[in-house]
Amino acid sequence: MLGTLCTLITALTCVSGATVVTQKPPVVTLRRGETATMDCNLGTVTKSGPRWYKQIPEGVPQFVLKLYHTESAPTYGSGFSAPKFTSTHQSESDYRLIINNVEEGDSAVYHCAIWDSSVTEYVFGQGTKLIVTSSSLPPPVLTLFPPSSAELQSNKASLVCLSSQSVPFADVSWLAGGSPVSSGISTSTAVQQPDQTFQISSFLAIQTSDWNMEKVYTCKVSLGSQTAEKNINKSDCPTEE
Repeated sequence: MLGTLCTLITALTCVSGATVVTQKPPVVTLRRGETATMDCNLGTVTKSGPRWYKQIPEGVPQFVLKLYHTESAPTYGSGFSAPKFTSTHQSESDYRLIINNVEEGDSAVYHCAIWDSSVTEYVFGQGTKLIVTSSSLPPPVLTLFPPSSAELQSNKASLVCLSSQSVPFADVSWLAGGSPVSSGISTSTAVQQPDQTFQISSFLAIQTSDWNMEKVYTCKVSLGSQTAEKNINKSDCPTEE
């Protein structure tokens, strides 16, 4: 069952003929201690209440709570309870998840799901990403790797930026010669490390000619109000023998 659920959330199951579950906003960014609210519209389903799931990148989905509009209080999953987590409804198809006194560990994607009996499937919303930061949150730690000699000989190469941070979400961007890069970028989801930090890998495809022109490349990672940048160019890198 858990494997099936992971697959469903990862794939965001969309069944032909099923109701459309709509979540908003797509992203919520807050500081520690504030209150997060996220809404879910169940479309045509009114005979069942939504289930909310918390998922961090590469993590197992966690059942948070469920609430039907005729019930006075939610039913909670293991590790979740009031008053930290609660839910309200504005109508038979409009529900809200509320997370009080948020902290960094609450950073995750929260999915709203509904059982649609017309297609006998769970239907998931696209999720709301919650990012919690604080003034004491350390900036990401960046490590930037140059292209290898073997790559450069093929006239195509890649730069690799590794970002280590305390929360699972961050925005990664690249600059070339001070100008934003819009193509050739591939960025992974965060992977939790044994020390409980999270690591994101970002790759930038470049041309050998640009690298040989001593162009400066910048990896920039933003985590709430914290931003880290690291530069690299050919002259900064030792020549391989």
